[in-house]
Amino acid sequence: MTKLTKSLIHISDLRLHAQHGVLPQERLTGNDYSIDINIGYDISRAMQSDNVDDTLNYAEVYSTIKDEMQQPSSLIEHVAGRIARRLIAEHAEISTIELRITKLNPPMGADCKGAGVEIHLTNEKTK
Repeated sequence: MTKLTKSLIHISDLRLHAQHGVLPQERLTGNDYSIDINIGYDISRAMQSDNVDDTLNYAEVYSTIKDEMQQPSSLIEHVAGRIARRLIAEHAEISTIELRITKLNPPMGADCKGAGVEIHLTNEKTK
């Protein structure tokens, strides 16, 4: 007999265009972003049932991320916090969230693949 000890639902390299930034030009023209998210969620029921109602639907996760990315903010730290808080509020069974948001063309005069933030949160209500 096997026991599930950890399960994650993830979306990798989600690409969205959004108007976040401190500079007025960033808020006007926007920038391209890459989002990676790992969500701790018990999928053991879905492993048995083959029913999407027994898991966290990643299409719903995408919809939440897209909605929050469409609301302009000065800082992507703020956007990351909004995404994480909303996901936990809407899906209380989430145990952890690891979220990375990368601005692909940051206006800092450097030749790089991007700059951004990464947060790791634990839902204290699931402990």
